Amino acid sequence: MKKLNNIAVLTSGGDAPGMNAAVRAVVRTGIYHQLNVFGVMYGYRGMLKNEIFPMESKSVANIIQRGGTILKTARCKEFYEYEGRKKAYENLKKHNIDGLVVIGGDGSFNGAQMFSQEFDIPCIGLPGTIDKDIAGTDSTIGFDTAVNTAVEAIDKIRDTADAHDRLFVIEVMGRDAGYIALHSGISTGAEHILLPERKTEVNEIIEELQANERRKKLVNLIVVAEGDETGGANEVARRIKEQCPQLDTRVCILGHIQRGGSPTCMDRILASRMGYAAVDALLEGIHNVMIGVVNDKIHYTPLDKAVKAKQEIDPEWFKIVKILAS
Repeated sequence: MKKLNNIAVLTSGGDAPGMNAAVRAVVRTGIYHQLNVFGVMYGYRGMLKNEIFPMESKSVANIIQRGGTILKTARCKEFYEYEGRKKAYENLKKHNIDGLVVIGGDGSFNGAQMFSQEFDIPCIGLPGTIDKDIAGTDSTIGFDTAVNTAVEAIDKIRDTADAHDRLFVIEVMGRDAGYIALHSGISTGAEHILLPERKTEVNEIIEELQANERRKKLVNLIVVAEGDETGGANEVARRIKEQCPQLDTRVCILGHIQRGGSPTCMDRILASRMGYAAVDALLEGIHNVMIGVVNDKIHYTPLDKAVKAKQEIDPEWFKIVKILAS
């Protein structure tokens, strides 16, 4: 097994609360094992532009509580091409880097998988995405913070909905996965939750709203994932207003507040465990895997399987939503 001396860490794709905690764990675990640790600015774009710099323990001081990522993140179309990846490899070799930790989502893992297959640098992926849409882990870095941000916002919206007897249609993030909508909707007592994974008939929702009105239930919350096939909160609200003009219907799109903010305790611990495990895996000669936590144990998933597979929502959740909202 080739001796590991120098490793690099980058954050890629959409930012997620807890990425800084993961970077901190990678840097300090690497230094503990007498490795030289480098940071890469702006993800894969930084690899192409040689924005690579040595990191020390003090480089990651006072960041565990910060949202976003001190290493920044950016899209990089050039990395999709072989010539771009070759240039990135040559830049890593200038720093004698022989191991790479990539913190990001499925697009980032796609890049890491191609890169590691073509060149002799082992890669470890850490799932940093608020959507929790990657298989091989019970949670992803940033999900717990994002869903708690959504819950806090929806609780406040419920207060004003109650004061005015209003119907609120609230849109949360989740273009391809509905976990934020599912968890925040159940946690806030939403009457309906619309997800990309499940077809929802808006006409059925309208019928239930009319029934609620007859039985004097005037406060209703509908939580919609942005990727729901209906077309998001604005389209859902438009259709409701057409058929229920008597309802005082309002729309609230939570947007990017779900990406920011100080990470929760759960996200800090998850990121710290995963960052530690990433360096441990490289030292053990394990590579081209994603680090996950399953049943509170560290779990390895090959990068190609983590990319191809998605977390599936258990149908039991939909039954729970239906019963608790009745």
